[in-house]
Amino acid sequence: MSKSRGIAIVLRSERKSLRRFMALYAFLMLGIFGLSAFLYYRVQEQAMLTGYKSRMIDYAAEQIRRLRELHYAFPAERRYPRDERFRSAIYDLEYVPIFSTLRSGRVDFLKDIYRRDGSIVFVKLLDSYYLGAKYLFIEVPEDRSWLGETLGRLALFGLALGVLLTVLGFYLAHLFVQPMRRSIRLLDDFIQDTTHELNTPLSAILGNVEMIDPQRLEERDRRRFQRIAVAARTVSTLYEDLKFLTLERHRAPEDTLVDLRHLVRERLEFFELAMRGKKLTLHSDLTGARIRADRRLMARLVDNLLSNAVKYNRRGGSVTVTLRPGELRIEDSGVGMSPEELEEVFERYRRFDDTEGGFGLGLDIVRRIVEQYDMTIRLESQKGQGTCVILNWKEP
Repeated sequence: MSKSRGIAIVLRSERKSLRRFMALYAFLMLGIFGLSAFLYYRVQEQAMLTGYKSRMIDYAAEQIRRLRELHYAFPAERRYPRDERFRSAIYDLEYVPIFSTLRSGRVDFLKDIYRRDGSIVFVKLLDSYYLGAKYLFIEVPEDRSWLGETLGRLALFGLALGVLLTVLGFYLAHLFVQPMRRSIRLLDDFIQDTTHELNTPLSAILGNVEMIDPQRLEERDRRRFQRIAVAARTVSTLYEDLKFLTLERHRAPEDTLVDLRHLVRERLEFFELAMRGKKLTLHSDLTGARIRADRRLMARLVDNLLSNAVKYNRRGGSVTVTLRPGELRIEDSGVGMSPEELEEVFERYRRFDDTEGGFGLGLDIVRRIVEQYDMTIRLESQKGQGTCVILNWKEP
């Protein structure tokens, strides 16, 4: 059972671990792609600026020559030299503008060439203070075709890389969960082998229990017999769950019109000894209800719900079973469940109380049957105050 508990913990954490792995993997891959894209963008931007720089150096040399001519012709000549190919500005040593035709008044004195507001700006430090200027700025419109080409290549590369990383991610995820899946297969094989081994001895025990008349036994022996009978029926319920999961779940259902009042009453009689052993009080209110389904599956569904109501009840508590057309309610006064436990209650191998036997298969089987017949199931529970299971379906 300790091995079963360990495997159950692995199974419960498999999906959560896989989601965390995929989220971390996606975060790291996006981070790597984002950094790579940024570096590629900066390289392309620098290559574009380098291409502009040689041309703008020539523009700066022409403008310096014109500034020198204006400097020596001043004040007779006062018109600042302009060029239709570029805009320019001159600043003094203290970063004060002397004259500017730039589109933007914001300039950067620390870079030799940069992009700003759709333009490329080149900064030239003057050796001679023509007109009192120390800094010359040359500005030309930016041809943004390089940006579209760069983004297009990044998109194509990102798509190809995304496909590759997705395939790689699924492969790594498969390797990541392979030990967990192996544990699941081992447990399933164990259950299947256990089911085959249990059949013969369990049939012998149940057959002999049915043959014994408890009224002919002494009081002390009668109590022992009842404990044996309860234990045998408990193992029988577990065996039926194992058989359903391993041997019969793929069998085609034989749907008929099932009289649920008769079925529930029959299953209550089956659990009578178990309820008596825990001194549980049964309150039943059964009216006519029917459903078109496989009677064998309905018996498994009711058995598992009643088994939990008995198994997780407190000694001396109560079980209330109410049957109405289209609704079955089974309420107990047992340990109850927290909201977190309610979210995981239908997971296979999920168990919340290690003091009770079983593999945590019952509610997983209930969920499968409920989904198969388009039924709905709702659990209302509070820790320490019991649980109420409400099952609804459409009457035929």
